[in-house]
Amino acid sequence: MFKVSEIITTAPETFASELQRRVYETFARLGIPFERVETDPGLTMEDCQHIDAKIGVRIVKTLFLCNRQQTEFYLYVTTDDKPFVTREFCGALGIPRVSFASAEQLWARTGVLVGATTVLSAILPQAAGIHWVMDRSVAQSEWFACTDGTATCFVKIRTDDLLGKYLPAAGLSPVLI
Repeated sequence: MFKVSEIITTAPETFASELQRRVYETFARLGIPFERVETDPGLTMEDCQHIDAKIGVRIVKTLFLCNRQQTEFYLYVTTDDKPFVTREFCGALGIPRVSFASAEQLWARTGVLVGATTVLSAILPQAAGIHWVMDRSVAQSEWFACTDGTATCFVKIRTDDLLGKYLPAAGLSPVLI
C-alpha cells in the first residue's frame, strides 16, 4: 500500500535538501499558503494517483530536456495525461530537437534527483539560464501541485501564487505553449 500522509500546512521540521528548505522559506517570505503530503517515493503515475486523491488536484508532469549539445536546458511543466511529443514541443518554441537531459545535469542545474523534478527549483542560483516552459492548460488551472524538490513530499498551491509571486521572485516568467 502506497503511504500518503494527511494534509499538512506547515513546513517539514527537518529538510531533506537545500532546495526543500528554500521552497518553504520562499513560501513563508511571500505569504504563499500551501498544503502538502508526505509520501512513499512517488515515482510512478500510479503513485501520483494516490497523492492526487489525497490533495484533491492532479500532480503536474515535469520534464527536464536539453538540446543535442547539452548547452540549452528546458524545464517543461505539463499535465500528467498529455503525452510528450518532441516535434510539437520544439515547433511551439521554434527550437531544434531536444531529448531528456541526464540525471547528472538534472542534479547540477535544479538540485533534484530523478522523480523529484519541479519548477520550484527556479529559486536556486544554478537554475539560472534554464528555459522555463509551461503548458497553457496548467497555467490556467486554479491549483498547482508538484514535488517540493523531493520524491517524498508533494505540495499544492494556487497557480496564481506560483505565477504571480513565486516565479517572479526568482526573476522568472515561463513561456506558455
